[in-house]
Amino acid sequence: MTTLSDRRNTALLVIDVQNGVVAEAHDRDAVVANIGTLVEKAREEAVPVIWVQHSDEELVPGSAVWEYVPELVRGESEPLVHKRFGDSFEDTGLSEVLAKAGVGRLVVTGAETDACVRSTIHGAFARGYDVTLVSDGHTTFDKSEWGAPPPEQVIAHTNLYWRYQTAPGRTAAVAATKDVSFLD
Repeated sequence: MTTLSDRRNTALLVIDVQNGVVAEAHDRDAVVANIGTLVEKAREEAVPVIWVQHSDEELVPGSAVWEYVPELVRGESEPLVHKRFGDSFEDTGLSEVLAKAGVGRLVVTGAETDACVRSTIHGAFARGYDVTLVSDGHTTFDKSEWGAPPPEQVIAHTNLYWRYQTAPGRTAAVAATKDVSFLD
């Protein structure tokens, strides 16, 4: 259904599941476990797994907080996209990686729901990709002291509105880990 008609493949996108990003994230262990389940399923089905890793003044490359969580290990042949902005497409090689793999549909997981995940799902959709957000595969930390809703409400709201996102020739969907299909 993607507007990228020559791209029939699906990829799993794992965004910023780094030590410093998810250290205090809501339901961290369960979300990381769900992402791990999806990574294994994607590998078993020969679906590309694309890893995204954020860098900034707090997430300095090579530092412990910048590293991916130890529960998730990138395969040697799996692409790693380095980014400095919320949208994983912005000023990165992600578009090229996906084009080379013939990907027109993304299954998205990661952190943080109200920052990089949200920016990336919108960025992908605007660029013509079909986007499935994994409802129990993204998280954020509690930002309520700055006026945000509690993290469980941020996550629930993102799942709710993404389910109803529409645009010509593209589909947005939300699926729980157990219901994710890479063959859609």
